[in-house]
Amino acid sequence: MKRIFPGCAALLLALLLPVIAAAQNSASIAGQVLDRDGKPWMGVTVEVKSEAGRIFTLKTDKDGKFTQVGLAGGLYTFTLTKPPELPSPGYTEKHPLSTDAENPVSFNFKEIVAHAGGPSAEELKKRDDQANAFKNMKANFQAGLDAMTDVAEQRKQLSAAPADQKAAIKDKMSADYQTAITSFQEAEKGVEPKDVGNHAVVWANLGQAYDGAGKYEDASAAYQKAIELKPAPEYYANLGTSLANAGTSQTDPTVLRERVTASLGSCDKAATLDPTNPAAGAHCYKNVGIVLSNKGDFKDAVPALQKATQSDAKDVQAWYLLGGAYTGMIDSKQTGDKIIYIIPPGTAEAYQKVIDIDPNGPYAARGAFDTPPAHSFFLLLLLRFFPTSTLSTATRDSAMLSALQAILRSTRGSSTPQFVQHGTTPQQTSFSACFPFCSGHRCAWPAVR
Repeated sequence: MKRIFPGCAALLLALLLPVIAAAQNSASIAGQVLDRDGKPWMGVTVEVKSEAGRIFTLKTDKDGKFTQVGLAGGLYTFTLTKPPELPSPGYTEKHPLSTDAENPVSFNFKEIVAHAGGPSAEELKKRDDQANAFKNMKANFQAGLDAMTDVAEQRKQLSAAPADQKAAIKDKMSADYQTAITSFQEAEKGVEPKDVGNHAVVWANLGQAYDGAGKYEDASAAYQKAIELKPAPEYYANLGTSLANAGTSQTDPTVLRERVTASLGSCDKAATLDPTNPAAGAHCYKNVGIVLSNKGDFKDAVPALQKATQSDAKDVQAWYLLGGAYTGMIDSKQTGDKIIYIIPPGTAEAYQKVIDIDPNGPYAARGAFDTPPAHSFFLLLLLRFFPTSTLSTATRDSAMLSALQAILRSTRGSSTPQFVQHGTTPQQTSFSACFPFCSGHRCAWPAVR
């Protein structure tokens, strides 16, 4: 048996992982003020000031409580003024607020008065240490984000860079990934133990940095940490992709099977965890399909891409990738003077979906034959030329050439396919059709004599 379309069947894509940013404007305060007798103190004015200078003015209710939502995480200064019993010009403390969390902040003046001389040196040092740790955490986290942003810019340059510059760009990307890893690791050390939201965000970003550096087992562990802290569809989606990458790097087929199964399980979680966010599951299935297709594991890619098309039946790229995975599984064998093609069911239907959904788009190739996805239309026509899956060598070559010429006439290109002979003996002879969409590859066709 001979695999027919190994070079151009699958679309090789850089994975598009969901962006995981720091939680913003999601911190809240649940505060309370108690008087000198330890009872709720009503009517106390509480001024809350951010590091950026934004001020919120609150007042305690009959239970001495005050609340504020919609805050960014950071270090805040709390100043209590009014009623007159409070010291002038007011009583002030600083407290860090964690994002994606309700932050309890309390003032018990029974205890404060008992320490009339003010907080002890030990307490002051503890507060300063907490404040500094929070600032360092934010600085390290931002350094990690900056490094990942730089990677994205370097990737854009890589695609357009001359061949002699690509190695330097790749080295810079590797250095940026390592900077991001180190920065996120340091940021994680500075997150308050109770700050679950920020712990999860830092672990998830660390997972993305590991992914980019090709450390897929570490990435999977980091995403799993984020999920344990706070399950989220995007965390499961990224875990699914990293597990697939980890699996394809294995030489043990049993381990590969375990990783692929686990990756699809993570995608299932991403799809069902939040019904309002169905895109996370579809994205995960498609990414897993891309990873497996890029490694030539088309058999395992097909179920993932089938689920991607089921999750989003209008995703033209998912249908195109599914067609590519099916195409990668086409086999042939020669019986006498006939070539027998074994075409997986659903191959032509997947490419037909591409054309039906977006007939003028790049994946249908009606007007963009010079782009990598251009062979959707081409492969569909070839499949229609082989309805019985059995053709003589001469009939096959004639049909193929007719199909290619028809396609070239229907597109902007006007070039004629050139068949190039390879091999030194008749038994080794094969033909390659050189087309723009092959991007320098030769598309291998079955051996002919």
